[in-house]
Amino acid sequence: MNPNLQNLQPYPFAKLAKLKSGLEAPAGLAHIALSIGEPKHTPPDFVRDELIENLDKLTAYPVTKGLDPLRETIADWLCTRFKLAGVAADTQVLPVNGTREALFAFAQAMVAPGATVLMPNPFYQIYEGAALLAGATPHFINCSAESGFKPDFDSVPEAAWQACELLYICTPGNPTGALLDLDDLKQLIALADKYDFTIASDECYSELYFDEHNPPPGLLQACAELGRDDYRRCVVFHSLSKRSNLPGLRSGFVAGDAGILEQFLLYRTYHGCAMPLPTQYASIAAWQDEQHVKVNRDLYREKFTAVLEILDGCLDVQKPEASFYLWPKVGDGETFARELFRQQNITVLPGAYLAREASGQNPGSEYVRMALVATLEECVEAARRIRDFCR
Repeated sequence: MNPNLQNLQPYPFAKLAKLKSGLEAPAGLAHIALSIGEPKHTPPDFVRDELIENLDKLTAYPVTKGLDPLRETIADWLCTRFKLAGVAADTQVLPVNGTREALFAFAQAMVAPGATVLMPNPFYQIYEGAALLAGATPHFINCSAESGFKPDFDSVPEAAWQACELLYICTPGNPTGALLDLDDLKQLIALADKYDFTIASDECYSELYFDEHNPPPGLLQACAELGRDDYRRCVVFHSLSKRSNLPGLRSGFVAGDAGILEQFLLYRTYHGCAMPLPTQYASIAAWQDEQHVKVNRDLYREKFTAVLEILDGCLDVQKPEASFYLWPKVGDGETFARELFRQQNITVLPGAYLAREASGQNPGSEYVRMALVATLEECVEAARRIRDFCR
């Protein structure tokens, strides 16, 4: 058995289940879950239709590299969305079965045992698990209110940069919704060149933003502004889960440095993770349409406006720069989550479960994560109960 399995912590939702164990919520209040970032908006009908229309293709083995039309559609989307001069569909794009699978697999292929993997803190738990099971050492970079909830890259010691082989970033961030701007991304590219590591940018929330005229920037966009059209040392991860309300489709892509993707494709060929052909055809349809994505953003805007108006003055919380999360400061996140469930039958996730102690603190311990993925009516009802609970 892989001894590194012993280094894994229980997943946050296992910790949450233990926290709630034995508690009885009020029977007269319907349960509202704000804990899991699982989109609940209606998926596009045309994607479902494309799946059904291509079910006959289940008789064929898909190739790991994916269909040419899918890679070409993704390349076109990247160029339009991030103002890129070009993306080579044949060598700089690789379809994957959702970003979770790809983010984990990437470390297994790209990191040597004993290396250091840097990541934000708090963070998406896959980063840590991927590093540990690759035999690497995670190094956590705290994200605090003082740094605008962005990783404090200046706090990373020289020795950690020198040992680093992979840096995970998440922009917009999970759970804080903070953005890395183009200057931040260019600084990281310079560090990657100086210390010879790869940047893995998790951008799965990039299409959930509030200002239609100012979408979040991406790592490849920063490369392009530097004249770095080979995207050297840079790889981005995107998904249809949040953008198109298709978490069950398990469809996303990796794009960037062709040399890195060549090695990742070799790994994936042995990994056995080719995307089913009906999923690929449905994904083409989803990436080619922006109208349903705009409607999706409109729904989230409506929920954020309504919820934040209700919570104003009773909870220390601000509108994020992007994503569908709220990250309120509540004092003791575990106590808040436990008592909110016990008194109001609402489930939120303690921020400490998404972070680790680093530099003498757990930067998530005073926070909880709330995912505004339920219906508008449920989110409004949850906000009213939270207001009553805080008062």
